[in-house]
Amino acid sequence: QLHSDLDKGVGTVKYTLSGDGAGTVFTIDETTGDIHAIRSLDREEKPFYTLRAQAVDVDTKKPLEPESEFIIKVQDINDNEPKFLDGPYIASVPEMSPVGAYVLQVKATDADDPTYGNSARVVYSILQGQPYFSIDPKTGVIRTALPNMDREVKEQYQVLIQAKDMGGQLGGLAGTTTVNITLTDVNDNPPRFPKSIFHLKVPETSHIGTAIGRIRAVDPDFGKNAEIEYNIVPGDGGNLFDITTDEYTQEGVIKLKKPLDFETKKAYTFKVEASNLHLDHRFHSVGPFKDTATVKINVLDMDEPPVFSKPMYTMEVYEDTPVGTIIGAVTAQDLDAGSSSVRYFMDWKNDVDSYFTIDAIEGTIATNQLLDRESTAQYNFSIIASKVSNPLLTSKVNVIINVLDVNEFPPEISVPYETSVCENAKPGQVIQTITAADKDLSPAGQRFSFKLSSEASNKPNFTVHDYRNNTAGIETRRNGYSRRQQELYFLPVVIEDSSYPVQSSTNTLTIRVCRCDSDGTIQSCNVEAIFLPVGLSTGALIAILLCIVILLVIVVLYVALRRQKKKDTLMTSKEDIRDNVIHYDDEGGGEEDTQAFDIGALRNPKVIEDNKIRRDIKPDTLRFTRHRPPAEDNTDIRDFINQRLQENDVDPSAPPYDSLATYAYEGNGSVAESLSSIDSLTTEADQDYDYLSDWGPRFKILADMFGEESYNPDKVT
Repeated sequence: QLHSDLDKGVGTVKYTLSGDGAGTVFTIDETTGDIHAIRSLDREEKPFYTLRAQAVDVDTKKPLEPESEFIIKVQDINDNEPKFLDGPYIASVPEMSPVGAYVLQVKATDADDPTYGNSARVVYSILQGQPYFSIDPKTGVIRTALPNMDREVKEQYQVLIQAKDMGGQLGGLAGTTTVNITLTDVNDNPPRFPKSIFHLKVPETSHIGTAIGRIRAVDPDFGKNAEIEYNIVPGDGGNLFDITTDEYTQEGVIKLKKPLDFETKKAYTFKVEASNLHLDHRFHSVGPFKDTATVKINVLDMDEPPVFSKPMYTMEVYEDTPVGTIIGAVTAQDLDAGSSSVRYFMDWKNDVDSYFTIDAIEGTIATNQLLDRESTAQYNFSIIASKVSNPLLTSKVNVIINVLDVNEFPPEISVPYETSVCENAKPGQVIQTITAADKDLSPAGQRFSFKLSSEASNKPNFTVHDYRNNTAGIETRRNGYSRRQQELYFLPVVIEDSSYPVQSSTNTLTIRVCRCDSDGTIQSCNVEAIFLPVGLSTGALIAILLCIVILLVIVVLYVALRRQKKKDTLMTSKEDIRDNVIHYDDEGGGEEDTQAFDIGALRNPKVIEDNKIRRDIKPDTLRFTRHRPPAEDNTDIRDFINQRLQENDVDPSAPPYDSLATYAYEGNGSVAESLSSIDSLTTEADQDYDYLSDWGPRFKILADMFGEESYNPDKVT
């Protein structure tokens, strides 16, 4: 209640309220000043409210006192239960842990005021999960309550935890949560074989590396703690087998390490040990973490192919051995109980195998052709053996035959040498080192010897020094050599081998004399060296060649000028009367050109021409024979020419292009008219030569000769 000292209780004072929650949560009686809550309060929602109050005069509406501020605090009550905000929980703890081993800590939260009463005081307890686990009432830490909890017995546990406020007293509110606890595995169990003896059966034909059986030891542990390693205990038959671990099934896989033979041994017995890879030292006192079992393997008898006495056969034979010579034999046996007979034959693959044959019963190998070591030094082929009782069962072996050499080829110089000697060489100087090669297969210790041939030993030019290591040196025997006297020397060298029979050959070395400097370095071995002693240098030779070329050019120019001058002498001056005659380089068309036209046909019309090919052109095809009627006597030349023209027009062999034909008759229509005397006037008086002056300067002299002279018939005698 609010009350002002100025309030006399007569109703002249009015109380007002403002601030947090005024009018919504709290209200005030304007006359008495009593404050009331108009709805329920929640401390967890808002723990206090700040309000302002004032006393006002009813009549004047003016404040009677300054405004005052006050706080209304909400008092807490236990209306909230504890809550596990992180639940439910998941935890794990190793199996076989001791009592009190830490598992997990849980925590519950109470929204009530922890400073007022016991409303927020929480106490923890286990409602489900005893006697395996315990919890601290104050801290909420969960621990193991029993020793040696075994995962293999029970792996999962569910624990129900309760948190209660009011210190756990009656009337307190409580909340619960679940904790799922898993026991993790530790290696507390050794592997154990379910039985002490394992029986396996294996065919004797099983290949090496083949898996012939599986055994398994059981380990109740999990993960890496259950990984098992298998080992064969050294003993009877254990060296023929091997065992590995299948990483997915943890089984022991027994594999064959060596071949089996039923005829040799029918059964094998050995022990296998299984042990854990990852041990836990805390459980060593329990006992050894391994177990042992016996494995018995029975070998099954199978029908096997024959077996050769050797994995490979090597034989030797001399080349040129006669055909049919036995060079060796192979042997195979049937090791089965029945002991069948064996037959041999060659594995034909190529023509090389035809050089040898094999006896099908005895297995002896003989030559079938003459052998040549230089052609093939080694033969490699296969022999197959099969059982008579079961030909499908076969085995194969490789046979290598080395062809031994017979000394049949003489040694020769290994490479062609280009030997040279200086003109200033001294006696005893080595100018070339030579080696030899032999096509025969040289046995160990074979040596080659070198010497001069008998005819060259008497010449004082060169000698051969045998170094006795299959090489020799060519040495000079003279003090200097002259290239001008002899440019090449041919030295015959005899080379012998040391095999039997001894083979030898004569090899000719070509030695060229060269020009060298004082240090023995070759400067030139070509033709130039011959001219150098005369005193002509390279520059002098080049100068001589240039002079010869210049002289040739002068001669050519002189001949060209002479020809040009000869042509100029043929040209005449304008005053020469022969200016009227024009000279051309080409001739033809006149009467003397017998190749262009036969003028005899015009002179004698009776001449009948046979099939005559024109000589002024080259026809593409053969002409057809033309038959012309003979010209009658007193036939005009004009008619004859027209007749020839028509014949040429219809001739299929005539060229398709225009051709110039020269006739003796010019015809009418010429500007100068005809010069022939056929149509000339009978007397010179009828001639008018004035037109010659119109023909130009070339006819000026003719015009003067005939134009100026007047004809006088009286002077004609």
